[in-house]
Amino acid sequence: MADTAFQIQYRQEFVQAFEQHQSLLRECVTTEAVIKGQQAVFLVAGSGAATAVSRGVNGRIPARGDSLTQNTCTLQEWHDLVRKTGFNVFASQGNQRAVMQMTTLAVLNRKIDDLIVTELATGSVAIGTAAVTIPNVSLFQNARVKLSNAAVPWDSNVTLLCQPSFLAYLEQAPEFANAQWVDMRPYAGAENPSWKDKPMAYRWRNCLIVEHPNLPGKGTTSEQSFLFHKSAIGMALDTAGLQSPVGYDEEQDYSWARASAFMGAKLLQNTGVVVITHDGSAYA
Repeated sequence: MADTAFQIQYRQEFVQAFEQHQSLLRECVTTEAVIKGQQAVFLVAGSGAATAVSRGVNGRIPARGDSLTQNTCTLQEWHDLVRKTGFNVFASQGNQRAVMQMTTLAVLNRKIDDLIVTELATGSVAIGTAAVTIPNVSLFQNARVKLSNAAVPWDSNVTLLCQPSFLAYLEQAPEFANAQWVDMRPYAGAENPSWKDKPMAYRWRNCLIVEHPNLPGKGTTSEQSFLFHKSAIGMALDTAGLQSPVGYDEEQDYSWARASAFMGAKLLQNTGVVVITHDGSAYA
């Protein structure tokens, strides 16, 4: 008996590919919403590590000036443009126009993180050794001490931006699972509806832990993770000029979607960033 004529059913709704769709770091740095201009200047002000003095022998109090450092962040234009012919849109599975707009925004959001990570990697305060250092609580504490020795406040603005392997090692440490250390539970997303569609992040020892899929050296013996304070990195983004238009060209019969932004990042305080080099190859 002959087989029946089987039919193939194509699902019209598309399934998102596995890739980073949103910026994970924009809220972890000092941001400036640029209105107009090619450069944004961040002022870092302090006493310059001055100490109190006594009155001089002439009866006058010695005066000093403040330490004022202006850091210039140069903005560049960044774009992503995707185009598909009318026939491709007509003949392809799923809503191709929606796919175009989704992917262009994802590309731009990844660029935001890329700019920030590039600046973080220029930090000169470094610990760890490639092919030797395995992430653990002691390594985290080493980086923490580096920040504390530089008078970086251990407040709610410190972020551990780490490789997936770094987090995998830390989660095996008893201290990392202790409720006395954890302020935000790592797996509470399923229990808390307000966490829906948000990237998994949590706070440990008053430090925000952010696992990132696109850090330098991922899956190698020379992975890089970062412990930094929000005031150590500046991010300038022209939020008013952020664009994500979609359109159709009647003459050539094609649809297009574009995402554009003027933005840049700048290392503001080198002592506020610790670059951690470690071996993550065991979990590659």
